Amino acid sequence: MALDAARHTLAGILASGGDVPAARERYLAALGDAVKAGLPASDPLYVVGATLYGYSPEVGAAETAPPAGESVTIPFEYMQGFMKDVLLEYGVPEAEAEVASDVLIESDKRGIDSHGIGRLKPIYCDRIDKGILKPYTPVKIVKETETTAFVDGDLGLGLYVGPKCMQMAIDKAKKYGVGFVVAKNSTHYGIAGYYATMASDAGCIGFTGTNARPSIAPTYGVEPMLGTNPLCFGIPSGDDFPFCIDCATSVNQRGKIERYQREGKPTPKGCVIDNDGVERTDTEGILRDMQFGKCALTPLGGAGDELGGYKGYGWATTVELLCTAFQSGPFGEDVCGIDRETGTPKPMPLGHFFLAIDVEHICPLDTFKENTSKLLAALRAAKKSPAGPGRVYTAGELEHEARVARTANGGVPVPAPLQRDMAVLRDKFPKLAEKYQQLPFEK
Repeated sequence: MALDAARHTLAGILASGGDVPAARERYLAALGDAVKAGLPASDPLYVVGATLYGYSPEVGAAETAPPAGESVTIPFEYMQGFMKDVLLEYGVPEAEAEVASDVLIESDKRGIDSHGIGRLKPIYCDRIDKGILKPYTPVKIVKETETTAFVDGDLGLGLYVGPKCMQMAIDKAKKYGVGFVVAKNSTHYGIAGYYATMASDAGCIGFTGTNARPSIAPTYGVEPMLGTNPLCFGIPSGDDFPFCIDCATSVNQRGKIERYQREGKPTPKGCVIDNDGVERTDTEGILRDMQFGKCALTPLGGAGDELGGYKGYGWATTVELLCTAFQSGPFGEDVCGIDRETGTPKPMPLGHFFLAIDVEHICPLDTFKENTSKLLAALRAAKKSPAGPGRVYTAGELEHEARVARTANGGVPVPAPLQRDMAVLRDKFPKLAEKYQQLPFEK
């Protein structure tokens, strides 16, 4: 009876909405009572508390509010070392933890705050804790030819599956001109741009994509059916950075909406549609309803066809096909991560693909880079809009400038909610508690 009453209270708070900070405080207090009454971590009401409001049983409901204060800048080396140490404590071997932490810190270096330290706890550590992601399992080669390979990640960290696959593709391309590798049974592999620039740094054109838990509604639909499914190219140039286009096939993605939540901002209109066809902007409510499949992201171009939403829908479907057809892989509800009926967490076996084309097999690399830079320079020199920022950018330029600025400023800006995540992870393991007795924001 106590558990039923606690569940009723939680559901009532979600339904009432209202002031976000006040609702968060009430929900966390009620969730603490519900957990004491026996609410399992697999329950959707628990999942909402953990993902939306930051509930963590390690510290208790009363202490889950993020620490006061502004963002604190943490050096890249320190942050990567911390993330690597956390992964080591979870059982990831040394070499794989080094690679995985490099993928994560590269996101933060590029200013892609949705996929660096912000992903460590909720996407990787929490999923290991739930038993739906393995900290380590050997990557198995199912089939291989001179130019292709098919691998099985066996639900290990995509953060080490992905780099291994792209390196295989690059090695094949260097020898035969082209290398193409597909993976099945992998998991979230971080920023796609990491893999595309692995190829461009090696003098290759890189192309990669991954499917993900269902988030995008098809054009004229409202049900989440497709992942945010990024399409990503990396092309060598003679500039200080390669041309790298890494973007989801949705108007926005879940990670960005989670960032809006951390920053207390509304979600821009046109990014999310609910089951009633309403375009939503209430960030807290969106994240809550996405857990239950009650709203979906819109494809590039938005809902409907007025702004070409069918184009984003088509590209998202293309990625989904390349990540499931070779692999006979699951999609839709089979990779949603939770049993909708019981609320029990379940694995999300994802597919990836990696293509590398060696430039030197077609023309001299220096010639290719010169031609690439010539076109990109022409685009940047285009006539500027008087209503714009006064500059025209090319893909990869903003990320390069973020890297330069963050390097000059001393590292990664870490907001209060992520400071709390770091402290929770530190306190979870005695070795980390000993090594990181005082985190940079605890001075």
